[in-house]
Amino acid sequence: MGLLERLKQDVLVGDGAMGTLLYERGIEQQCFEEVNLSHPEEIISIHTEYLLAGADVIQTNTYAANRLKLSKYGLEDKTAEINRRAVALAKQAAENRAFVVGTVGGIRRFQMEESTINEIEEALTEQIIVLIDEGVDGLLFETFYDLEEALLVTSIAKKHSSLPVIMNISLGDISVMSGGIHAASAFDQLTEAGADIVGLNCRMGPAHMLRSFEEIPIPTDQFLAVYPNASLPDYRDGRFFYSSNPDYFATMTVKFIDQGVRLIGGCCGTTPEHIKAIANAASTRVPVYEKKLKVAIRQPLASDRPARKDEKLSEIVKKRSSIIVELDPPKKLNISKFMQGAKALKDAGIDALTLADNSLASPRVDNLALGTMVKEQIGARPLVHLTCRDRNLIGLQSHLMGLHTLGLHDVLTITGDPTKIGDFPGASSVYDLASYQLISMIKQLNEGLSFSGKELGEKADFTVGAAFNPNVKYIDKAVKRLEKKIESGADYFMSQPVYDINQLKAIYDETKHLDQPIYIGIMPIVSSRNAEFLHNEVPGIKLTSGIREVMAKHEGDSESSKQEGLAIAKELVDAACEWFNGIYLITPFMHYDLTVTLSEYIKERTNVIKQSN
Repeated sequence: MGLLERLKQDVLVGDGAMGTLLYERGIEQQCFEEVNLSHPEEIISIHTEYLLAGADVIQTNTYAANRLKLSKYGLEDKTAEINRRAVALAKQAAENRAFVVGTVGGIRRFQMEESTINEIEEALTEQIIVLIDEGVDGLLFETFYDLEEALLVTSIAKKHSSLPVIMNISLGDISVMSGGIHAASAFDQLTEAGADIVGLNCRMGPAHMLRSFEEIPIPTDQFLAVYPNASLPDYRDGRFFYSSNPDYFATMTVKFIDQGVRLIGGCCGTTPEHIKAIANAASTRVPVYEKKLKVAIRQPLASDRPARKDEKLSEIVKKRSSIIVELDPPKKLNISKFMQGAKALKDAGIDALTLADNSLASPRVDNLALGTMVKEQIGARPLVHLTCRDRNLIGLQSHLMGLHTLGLHDVLTITGDPTKIGDFPGASSVYDLASYQLISMIKQLNEGLSFSGKELGEKADFTVGAAFNPNVKYIDKAVKRLEKKIESGADYFMSQPVYDINQLKAIYDETKHLDQPIYIGIMPIVSSRNAEFLHNEVPGIKLTSGIREVMAKHEGDSESSKQEGLAIAKELVDAACEWFNGIYLITPFMHYDLTVTLSEYIKERTNVIKQSN
């Protein structure tokens, strides 16, 4: 009798964790899937313990045995060997006493991933075909946070075999996946794609998963599964620990069965003792075919929050000439000159003051604090930069929630320079996300949903700018990146400084098809030394040889150098204004007098054009 036939009449018991059990027993390889080759006896031993505990279904030790994940350990060429050996070990232990399912783990997370969906498809297809060829009784897909990836892998499995497919997704919050997708909706889409068994695993313990199942109907043609973690992990003496709570799992097993679950196992932190408790509890129960569905009462998102009074920058720049100016927060604690500069720029009529987020990986006064002061004390609009380098997912969302609370609605998302180039080269670069992923997450906040999919009670109202580096060999490739950021939700772009008039026209030609406006970056040069540093050492900035030669003629004369730099900037402004409404002025070394002068110059130039028309 096959797996699906058994599930029609019985509640079946899955096995528990493999990786955390190996870790607990002192197997400290970085790649637990490699243990199939180096310590096969350990794998057989654990399989056997789960079988003796009462497991009806055991998994191959292949959760991360795909080419993309194995490449992190230099094991990508052993992908097929690791998967084949895993199936052989599981079958050897099972001795036809239990079903052996081939396990495939999800690749996508919240974190920054360089792998494309096509690369993911190729890697998982390769793994799935090996598992099928080795004669598994079914396929278990687990820990899929991303619904697109889950649907993809389900379709791959159904394309290549008729084996039963178990698809366990992982939730960001009770009942919802990342993006706010309700688990019941995800299950419907997955069953339509061909999944025979749909369920939940990982991240949560039994209590939270039970609350999710209370909102999920019992399917008529498919089955439900659950593989909860043992508990939340604890951290002691440099190691992670999970609570040992088998009796609790026995109690929760009964409740899961009452919710219509037919396959119950364990995920992180669970042991043979947990599985024995599940098996004992399941043996006293029969499958449930009907239940009273709990309808969650969800508070409507607040609709009485005052609407933004200011016009969005992305709308302003489509209507008229618009100026935003960057004034870097100071590296020292005295902010008086910064505030003087902010006031002078506000008086010059700029549309927003942009504040970098520890540019060049050097610590500065927090831009949220300065942005609040600029707004409240000066009345200028702050545009706060937000880098992916310095904060993990938790910190990024918390920071954005703080910006929303303070009424700072304009942000520029950037990936950020690596820490090794800054003042603290020993500091860590976080990079949980890339900039385009952060854009998407911010747009999710605008829908009232947290990064995990949890409702936030009201919608944020961020306008999101994104960075654009046109100073590359192939500008068409840079434009492709813009298009990807537009897909993520970018409202407008701010470019790196441009120092070539011909390049300005090339940028216009390559981007004129985009609906999202571009603020062209222009930064005055203050000396020949400054010019050479920008050209040779700052990523994303290149100067023409003509500009460098002109600046070299003024070397040693600071005032004439500044005036020459200002003249060059005005020429660039004149050219940029022919093709772009938006100008992004970058203040060098707190010389805000230069960007004040340029702001006034742009205003005067715009007024002359209006009068002539």
